[in-house]
Amino acid sequence: MQKARRQQRAAHQVRIIGGAWKRTPLPVPDAEGLRPTPDRVRETVFNWLNHLVDGDWRDLRCLDLFAGSGALGFEAASRGAANVLMIEQSPVAARQLQATADKLQARQVRVRRGDALTVAQELAAHVEDNGRFDLIFLDPPYHREWLVKILPLCLRLLAEGGLVYAEAETPLDPALPPAWLAGWEAVRSDKAGMVFYHLLQRKTRPEIQA
Repeated sequence: MQKARRQQRAAHQVRIIGGAWKRTPLPVPDAEGLRPTPDRVRETVFNWLNHLVDGDWRDLRCLDLFAGSGALGFEAASRGAANVLMIEQSPVAARQLQATADKLQARQVRVRRGDALTVAQELAAHVEDNGRFDLIFLDPPYHREWLVKILPLCLRLLAEGGLVYAEAETPLDPALPPAWLAGWEAVRSDKAGMVFYHLLQRKTRPEIQA
């Protein structure tokens, strides 16, 4: 019985893997569609990212559009990201994110309750005022075509050389892209169980040969 209780508690929290808040537990609220990125996947992804940024997170501006438990956004903040904007539609999850940010005294983290698509559209429309992001996290609920809607906006939101982390229920193959993926190239990609995860970067235009 005690073992079952421990397993139940563990299922309702994840932990920050590295940085200043390493091993800090993050509660996982009971909200529809909320599916925290597994520890194994986050460890791999942040190893990728740490290599790509040469371990220097100090100037990075991050946008977590489907924040959920905050596992991705708080992980980036823990490693030293300058700013992390978390967007979450669920009022329960948004309150928990703010409570965690307050508890950690995470002044670089801002939590905003709202629909991811609406907020992304607003940010893209005023990108000159709001600035662009170096890293965008996309871990949306599956089977709702969120990436189809959001990724084209990310082309406008991303700083030069910036990266998008995207999780999906199917692999994203920029080599044979649908129209909404045509502007991207995969820097890294892998699979864990039924989770396909990718680091995407804006394609550079090929040079025109004289």
